[in-house]
Amino acid sequence: MSFISEFKAFAMRGNVVDLAVGVIIGGAFGKIVSSMVDDLIMPLVSLFMGDKGFKDKFFAFSSQSFESLAKAKEAGVPVLAYGNFIQTVIDFTILAFVIFLMVKGMNNLKKKEEAAAAVAPAPAEPTKEELLLTEIRDLLKK
Repeated sequence: MSFISEFKAFAMRGNVVDLAVGVIIGGAFGKIVSSMVDDLIMPLVSLFMGDKGFKDKFFAFSSQSFESLAKAKEAGVPVLAYGNFIQTVIDFTILAFVIFLMVKGMNNLKKKEEAAAAVAPAPAEPTKEELLLTEIRDLLKK
């Protein structure tokens, strides 16, 4: 088997294709969650904090003060951007929670399907006529 045909067989396996689809959808879903945090949640948080949220929270290792994280980085000053870290933790927490809800929902659906299959009625017992006809058939075969 040639290298190319081995690679083609590997790449076309169901698991690899499913994984690729999952990674692509996961990337897009991550962008959606980031947008939700940046555009919906953090503006509400900023109402209570009185500023623009967490992203611009930082500590500059310098005696100078800077208006924003971007200006401190532009000046080449080492900064501890703890606000960006907090923002990323919030993104991750929301993403993990949504994935948990999705997996929990899928597991519930799977349990319902299994329960429905287990509750399926057993096949009906043959009637007296069917038993009699089966006996007659078996006797005729002998």
